[in-house]
Formats: sequence, structure tokens, C-alpha cells
Amino acid sequence: MEFGINMQSIVPVRKEPSHLSEITTQLLFGELFRIYETRDNWHLVCNAWDNYEGWIPEKQAVMIDEKEFLRLLNADTPVVMDLVQLITNESQKTMFAIPLGSALPGLEGQFVNIAGENFRFEGQVSDTSGVEDIESPEEKREFCQNLVEDAMMYLHSPYLWGGRSPFGIDCSGLVQMVYRLRQIKILRDASQQATQGEVVSLLDEAEPCDIVFFDDEEGAINHVGILADRFRVIHASGSVRIDAIDHQGIFDGKQEKYTHKLRLIKRII
Repeated sequence: MEFGINMQSIVPVRKEPSHLSEITTQLLFGELFRIYETRDNWHLVCNAWDNYEGWIPEKQAVMIDEKEFLRLLNADTPVVMDLVQLITNESQKTMFAIPLGSALPGLEGQFVNIAGENFRFEGQVSDTSGVEDIESPEEKREFCQNLVEDAMMYLHSPYLWGGRSPFGIDCSGLVQMVYRLRQIKILRDASQQATQGEVVSLLDEAEPCDIVFFDDEEGAINHVGILADRFRVIHASGSVRIDAIDHQGIFDGKQEKYTHKLRLIKRII
């Protein structure tokens, strides 16, 4: 098996090995991947964070050996907390922008070393302590409130199928990335995310940062959001927005109608 890392700001990952194929997700800077297959100058990759598979052009992959892959995979990995920030490749004397949620594996101070190249990052990064460090109900409430505030950073980001950045994001990408900012692994698609966590029976029993799922007429999960509180949901629909929610679903005040039917509530934290 071969291994790689994304060293560009954002790389689209496609369903099939073609630029005409739909984008199913994205790799952000610093994300590691395994390579399962190479075909016609395309790599079938698996994101090491969420095990999501798809195709990227061979020329957009930076190859690393297994030793370097494992070193970076097991290193503390803070993520970028600025909407967009510059990173400098000190080895090549170049500078480029990376978005919120980008990974900085093995960051020490302001420096990251990847495959022999040194990068300097002077922006804001996340704390690498996770939910396992929560020891009291008060700490949990603070943690969840911070997570909701993180979600607010994506407000007004345009909806983009397969997107995972403030420049374009889909509903499940929003949930995944908001939790990632707090070092919590959430799967990529809404239907996958619905298998995680513990069921909350009633909206009246829900708490901020619980995840809410919605279904279509056939009962298939087709939308997901994060509760800001028991009465409001943050979700990506047209853009990232806040709407009212009740036991029926999401209510769009401008359209004066329900737009999504509530199916399930899950608690991750």
C-alpha cells in the first residue's frame, strides 16, 4: 500500500476517476490518506481521518513513505481555527492560504515538518485535548457551548455538495468539521453519522451540540444539523444558516413552512 498527504489548500475528491465526475468530499491541507488503487493517472484514496474513499488526480498527491505516514498519523494534530490563514513553506520560500479545519500534524510552536519540508504557521489553532478530558457537567456545558460557537464561524458559507470548507460546505460536512475542530471524529455522510452516538428520545431532552437528522418521504436520512439549543438548528441548506426547530422539523421563517422532517436526535458528547 502507498501513502500520501494533501499539501494544497483544498483538493476535490471525486466519485469516479474523471474531472467530470461529481465531487463527493474534499481533502483539506495536512490530511493524510492511503492509496488503494491507481488508474489512468488517478489515485483511489482513503482519508485517514474518516475512512472516506474517492479519486484524486495523481499530480495532486504528495507521496510519503509508511514511516512518515505513521509518524504524522500518531502525532498531535491541531487544526486551523481561522476562517482562512496563510502558511509558509520555508523550504521552498512560498506562501499560500489554507482554510478553517486544515490539519497541522506534529505542529511544534509555529512549525510543521512534513516529508523533509518545513512549514511555518502563525495563525490560531485548536486545542488538541478532546472530549475525554471532560470531568464535570460544567466542563461539558462549556465544551458544548464552544462547539456551537465554532459552528457559527461557518454561517453564510455557501452550500456545496461534497464541500468541507467555509468556501463551500454540505450539511454533513458542516457537522463533521465542527466536531473536528474539537478533536472528535464524526463520519462523512449523514446516513453514516446517524449510526454514531446515543439516541435522545425527545427534542425537549436535547442539549446544545446534539446532532439532529431529517428524512425524506421514503424514510431515508437526507439532512443533518447541529442544535444551537432546543429551539434552533445550525445547518447547511443553500448556505449555512440558523433556523427554528420543533418536534416536526425545521421551520423556515421566511418561507413560513417546514423544510425538513425531524427523524432522529443523537448525542455524541
